[in-house]
Amino acid sequence: MLTSLGDLFTTKRVIVTVGCGGVGKTTIAAALALAAARRGRRVLCLTIDPAKRLATSLGLREMAHEAQEIDPALWRTEGEGTLTAMMLDVRGTFDALVTRYSSNPATRDRILNNRIYKEVSGSLAGTPEYMAMEKLYALRDDPRYDLIVLDTPPTSNALDFLEAPDKMIEAVDSPAIQAFVGAFERTGKLSLNLLSKAMAKVLSGLGTFTGADFLSQVAEFLADLQSLFGGFRERASKVRDALMGKEVAFVVVSSPDPMAVGEAMFFVDHLQKHQMNAEALVMNRVRQAEDLPTPSADRLAGLLSDASIPGAADLGASFSRAWRDMATWARRDAFEVTRARREMASVPRHVVVPTLDEDVYDLVALGHVAARLV
Repeated sequence: MLTSLGDLFTTKRVIVTVGCGGVGKTTIAAALALAAARRGRRVLCLTIDPAKRLATSLGLREMAHEAQEIDPALWRTEGEGTLTAMMLDVRGTFDALVTRYSSNPATRDRILNNRIYKEVSGSLAGTPEYMAMEKLYALRDDPRYDLIVLDTPPTSNALDFLEAPDKMIEAVDSPAIQAFVGAFERTGKLSLNLLSKAMAKVLSGLGTFTGADFLSQVAEFLADLQSLFGGFRERASKVRDALMGKEVAFVVVSSPDPMAVGEAMFFVDHLQKHQMNAEALVMNRVRQAEDLPTPSADRLAGLLSDASIPGAADLGASFSRAWRDMATWARRDAFEVTRARREMASVPRHVVVPTLDEDVYDLVALGHVAARLV
């Protein structure tokens, strides 16, 4: 079992970080990008909805939808690597797909200018996840980069990312939607008489609040969007095939929280079932304590008293209790790390990143995380 991710930088074209929310996945993705750039690679770090402090940690005022190269003076120690950051533009990526697969300019413009499309293009089920995969597919052959690191959207369900294309298509391709669109396409306008009595009753009531024009716009939008599904399905298949390639590595990120470890195990299992390469497990924010005996409250109180610190007795008791608590948490984290290594032994690389003394707010702190990964 390897304890460094450094070899991935030269053997892989794409690194995808995956995991549930709250485990520091975005920070790990940025640290991987920094570590690779410091080893001379030309790296693009593609993030989705990053926290404000990630931009700060990368030396940027804010993340943008356009590629931004990080000033080498801020992070480079040697070599000729480059570090570029970009935030996914979900709506822009969806617009590009509509443009690509529209049968003619009139259909393209009708979809892009439809008010329903403008409202839902970034929030349909699975859209952010699918657009992340789509953007990655579009960028994978970009000659400006040797390596692309993708930070996937935070999710509480391991399957959201892997099943994103199907979920997005199913959201507007259900039997009910098919019937709704069919009632519109036969006459060029929405006719409730062509629907089942139950659906007509529901839509009639909805129309009372939204207006018939609104329902017609919804029907027109869905009818136009369905004309693109063949292209979307074909593209989704290509994206899946690309993610199964040998040049792609998935890095599963977890914390030592038992529920997070369980989620990581679920992720590894499903990555492997989807024939995707789970190449590494990163256990992040692991609390560690020196293997030293806990000092007694009396001993600490004596040291504090000798230093003429007021309230020495109470402080001594508090410090001793905190020391015991820290040791207890460290033992629990060590147990979870051991469990993760045992249960996910099929993953060839396991790395532990301890809890840092400081939050990751700048490139120096990000560099400390990067050093642990390699």
